[in-house]
Amino acid sequence: MTKKRENMAWMRSVVAFVFVAFFPLTAVPVLAEEDVEILGVRFPTEKVVEGKILKLNGVAYRKALGIVKVYVVGLYLEKTTGDPQEVITSEQIKQLHFHYLTDRATAKKLREGYLELMKECNPAEMYERNEEDILLYASWLDKDMQPGLTSVSTYVPGKGLALEYQGEERGTITNKEFIEMYYRYNFGEKADKKIRNGLLGNEMR
Repeated sequence: MTKKRENMAWMRSVVAFVFVAFFPLTAVPVLAEEDVEILGVRFPTEKVVEGKILKLNGVAYRKALGIVKVYVVGLYLEKTTGDPQEVITSEQIKQLHFHYLTDRATAKKLREGYLELMKECNPAEMYERNEEDILLYASWLDKDMQPGLTSVSTYVPGKGLALEYQGEERGTITNKEFIEMYYRYNFGEKADKKIRNGLLGNEMR
């Protein structure tokens, strides 16, 4: 594999959780009352956000180039589901919680990969209409990740999509079309099926 191809594969491995390359995935059933542990990271099966109880819908982890453990991620919903379209469009509180395991997920790679995949997974005209908000979100990915650091995106109906990056509140975007684009690039038809199925819990349904 050439250096250029290796860099492209790595970039697709560290951004969000929609990728084209195929790497090992583990999905963990979310059935018990206790926390779910994966690669040493614990996810509570329930959490309270904006006064609402969210349930852990599914968890997964990502390896890059077959050896580098990049992150573990959990999806929290008010109403659990195995339907990706419901995650994309439903008006309920939704949260994606990423816990990073490597220092190779640089801000540059995260931003570039996010922009590439937002464009790839959404219609061109929609991308053009919402480019201002897409670039705003990208600007919040401004620090390199380190093991133990997190990125948490939370959608609250009537308020918008907020990002907490490395423990800091970066901002909120209220544009509904952008928000659907964000979830489509994570759960739409062009999203990585293995990661998507792990977070939707479809591996165990």
